[in-house]
Amino acid sequence: MARALVLLNLGTPDSTDVKDVRDYLQEFLSDPRVLDINPIARFLLLHLSILRKRPAESAAAYRKIWTERGSPLLFNGLDLAEKVQELMGEDTVVELAMRYRNPSIRSVLEGLKDRGINDLVLFPLFPQYSSAAWGSGVEKFFVEAARLWDEPSVKVVPPYYDHPAFIDAFCDVARPILDDQQPDKVLMSFHGIPQRHVRTVFDGQPERDLLGMDGAGGDHCLEKPDCCAEICPANRNCYSAHCYATARALAAGLELSPGSWEVSFQSRLGRDPWMVPYTDFRIEELPAEGIEKLAVFSPAFTADCLETVEEIGIRAREDFLAAGGKELRLIPSLNAESSWVEAVLRIIADSALANEGQN
Repeated sequence: MARALVLLNLGTPDSTDVKDVRDYLQEFLSDPRVLDINPIARFLLLHLSILRKRPAESAAAYRKIWTERGSPLLFNGLDLAEKVQELMGEDTVVELAMRYRNPSIRSVLEGLKDRGINDLVLFPLFPQYSSAAWGSGVEKFFVEAARLWDEPSVKVVPPYYDHPAFIDAFCDVARPILDDQQPDKVLMSFHGIPQRHVRTVFDGQPERDLLGMDGAGGDHCLEKPDCCAEICPANRNCYSAHCYATARALAAGLELSPGSWEVSFQSRLGRDPWMVPYTDFRIEELPAEGIEKLAVFSPAFTADCLETVEEIGIRAREDFLAAGGKELRLIPSLNAESSWVEAVLRIIADSALANEGQN
């Protein structure tokens, strides 16, 4: 046995204790890809502002979604790894790792090395590319692998935002809910990022080698209204373009009529402009537009987490009802659904074939 598949997600606190949440937020927001400002300014912002109030607020939010098994992001990831392991058999070890907190990338890789495994496949559980998630996670993985092996063998599954297996898996989850609810509108709410992240093409590792970034995008993204209408050379590694491509594919797979669905962006932090339209604004505006029944996707998240269960399933539902809506239903993430388990293997296989075709 000399091969491992590592499923990589963002991370979660170890518990709902304020200290554990603070540790998680400090590690997360200290990442220069996440809070991409002057290092001194980042340190001061964290320690003089964010880490003084936000840990207690976030801990209260995490308590609303915590279960006997702990964090949904963690136990759904572990369930996925177990089911993928069953399909892959004994020749491949399947592990879950988190970019922030536990199980850490370092601890997972150390365990694999101790077992004599040196052939690694990394599957980021981020369907769309962004520097703050996909890029940060992959970069950290390479750093830790290089610390343990002189010449690590690492293959990375590229973003799969419109891969048919990924789209079909989400459609399988959504279809029964939509058939039952018959919503007036479907809102596809993606995690937001600052607009500057979209306008700036990250020109470093691992993007340059793995995704072929060559500086394209700076004069295209967000510079015209239809910049995300289709994938083109200028936006092929653009988070916003990936999100809209995912949304179009989901709408096609679910046979949603034009005007019955739209895209928004959630979870913004700070005062800088983020991707628009903002989900929380649209949630409050839709009832005045005649929308009484709303279904919400979060297709940037392959596992349910704080951003889906609490931000949409609890807070957004309360805001929608307060604004005059009658029903908001959250469409769950893929978690460890059987169609997603099978999709992971299909995406890996197609990625391997694509890599072979380039050699």
